[in-house]
Amino acid sequence: MIKEYPYPEYEGRRSIGLGILLTLITCGIYGLYWQYKQMEILNAWLGSNEFSFWKWFFLSIITCGIYAIYNEYKMGQSINTVQSKNNFFVTSNLSIICLLLTLFGLGLVTTAIQQHHINNFYTERANV
Repeated sequence: MIKEYPYPEYEGRRSIGLGILLTLITCGIYGLYWQYKQMEILNAWLGSNEFSFWKWFFLSIITCGIYAIYNEYKMGQSINTVQSKNNFFVTSNLSIICLLLTLFGLGLVTTAIQQHHINNFYTERANV
């Protein structure tokens, strides 16, 4: 049976370990792609164009990373929105966790945590 999702499962679910490894091996280049895919996935699940990779990329450079920190907070909130709209378990402090980890230079950890929750969209949807 094929399950219908707002974004295809084979593209939405990602290996967190492989993502971290590829980000480290490529000196962060894969991390940019990973961020792009997460924004695309969240936009699909939200049903809106909440996130723009190029806006994030350029504003992060112009603001010396301040916009990137804000964006991670916003992505955490959006993950919570998807969780609540779909009756999934809501991680209530996710946006604050994302904000603090990114603020302390742990953006890769933030991306991994967000991917864990995105992967759960598909697991929890199958169980609903």
